[in-house]
Amino acid sequence: MSIEEAREVLAIEEQGLSAVRERIGEEFNRAVETILSCPSRLVITGIGKSGIIGQKISATLNSTGTPSFFLHPVEAMHGDLGMVIASDVVIAISYSGETTELNGLLVSLKKRGTAIIAMTGGSESTLARASDIVLDIKVPMEACPLGLAPTASTTATLAMGDALAVVLLRKKRFQAEDFRENHPGGSLGERLKVNVSEVMLKGDAVPSVKNGTTVAEAVAVLNRENIGAVLIVDESQKVQGIITDGDVRRAVAEGCRLETVNVDDLMTATPVTIRDTMQAVDALSIMQQHEITILPIVGGEEEMIGILHLHDLLGKGEFRFLV
Repeated sequence: MSIEEAREVLAIEEQGLSAVRERIGEEFNRAVETILSCPSRLVITGIGKSGIIGQKISATLNSTGTPSFFLHPVEAMHGDLGMVIASDVVIAISYSGETTELNGLLVSLKKRGTAIIAMTGGSESTLARASDIVLDIKVPMEACPLGLAPTASTTATLAMGDALAVVLLRKKRFQAEDFRENHPGGSLGERLKVNVSEVMLKGDAVPSVKNGTTVAEAVAVLNRENIGAVLIVDESQKVQGIITDGDVRRAVAEGCRLETVNVDDLMTATPVTIRDTMQAVDALSIMQQHEITILPIVGGEEEMIGILHLHDLLGKGEFRFLV
């Protein structure tokens, strides 16, 4: 019974996110451009559950290249409003849009000429009417059976904040090395400072086969090492190509007989490689740029000396993203 109830909760949350996703439109673009053109800082404000979500959104923005801070509406009305200047942009969060403490703050913000972006489920609410831009986070229903505790609505708010952070990250061309600079004391930051030679797989752990091998033999190696790819090398151990498990699945779907096909016919020739002297942060940036998860590592003579999987680079759970 508990399992079914849990699934029902998750289904309601999924429906909420789906509804919000379908309504994203030009207002989201306006919000992004307003934040990008802001010469100072982004201020996040909200109270209660919305305030807690706002703090997380602010933390994510700071980690991904958009300076921000959280401002409690009540504290703002008792002096902290002095932290806000006219050139700041404010994201005000209230699902109902009728939160008294927050709407009281809006009057003072409007007098300063501060641009206000609302995150609300009340498109005709006081908050929406007072704002320059409205991001609609309305969900069909809450997962709480009483309809009282914010559940699906807070999930939608959090997801909208993540959407803003990620789009802004891409617009700013924020890279892995920038993330590392913002996390100098974190496990990920420390791991990305090392050379790839310290985190790569090497020796017998590297899945590789020679030119001329059948795809069936390559698949056996791929399955044994279980990192999602196998390298094709020549007699001098120089990397000639790569075959991924995706390549194999597509070949099978097209009716390919793996026992009769040569790896040279299926591989992606001259794959992206990096030297073992490069830093892990550079490897992560290259993976991001080429949208790949595996990098062959080569030495000074271009010979294969290792392979780097995204999971090995990031530590296979040895760290957590604190964003």
